[in-house]
Amino acid sequence: MKYIAIIPARYDSTRFPGKPLADLGGKSMIQRVYEQACKVFSTVVVATDDERISLAVRHFGGNPIMTSAAHKSGTDRCAEALMLAEKQFSATFDVVVNLQGDEPFIQPSQLKLIESCISRSETQIATLVRPLTDRQELFDPNKPKVVLNRKGEAIYFSRSVIPYLRGIDSPDWPDHHTYYIHIGLYAFRRDILIAITKLESSPLEIAESLEQLRWIENGYRIEAGITKFESIGIDTPEDLAKAIEKFGKK
Repeated sequence: MKYIAIIPARYDSTRFPGKPLADLGGKSMIQRVYEQACKVFSTVVVATDDERISLAVRHFGGNPIMTSAAHKSGTDRCAEALMLAEKQFSATFDVVVNLQGDEPFIQPSQLKLIESCISRSETQIATLVRPLTDRQELFDPNKPKVVLNRKGEAIYFSRSVIPYLRGIDSPDWPDHHTYYIHIGLYAFRRDILIAITKLESSPLEIAESLEQLRWIENGYRIEAGITKFESIGIDTPEDLAKAIEKFGKK
């Protein structure tokens, strides 16, 4: 199968404007994500609507693709970038890997894991989860929790704690159940990506502000690979400070 890794990156983040260009150990965050992706995938592009990000990507030798500013999600941006990339490379890609631009510590082993998940003929969409180890994350709405079925498929994502453990004090829940935290990494078969971006917003998606729920509500299956590596997703300047501390120790 022919893969393309697409990194959606926008400048205007409510909680952290200019996040992709934030300095992390002498390189921008977007450059660090790009370099990690290049360790596994031969074709990597950054999908953005901002000339500052595009210029920065070209400056470090990356491949930016300018997309519309009207997209409501990174998945929609990826779909447009896919069409533009196929024209640019004169190729048709079988699988699109959507790598978030705020995951500079994503590991090649995790990228290979999601590649393995999507390579199975029955898999439509793949993503990654990790077992919760930091109890503070359990009640953090910015760290979506995931419930899996016996096949390893994600059957629900929530900003709340799921499942609720009846009869047990909430601080003790992680001692009685394995909770999974979602990692913002996806792989889509080409036709599936195009199809899901044409779906209308769904009630669960609107309620939780999680677009994955739209796909589940419409019957699409999401296989979840389990990784134990705890990366640092950067949503706020405070997260960046933690990332800088971690990077300095590497």
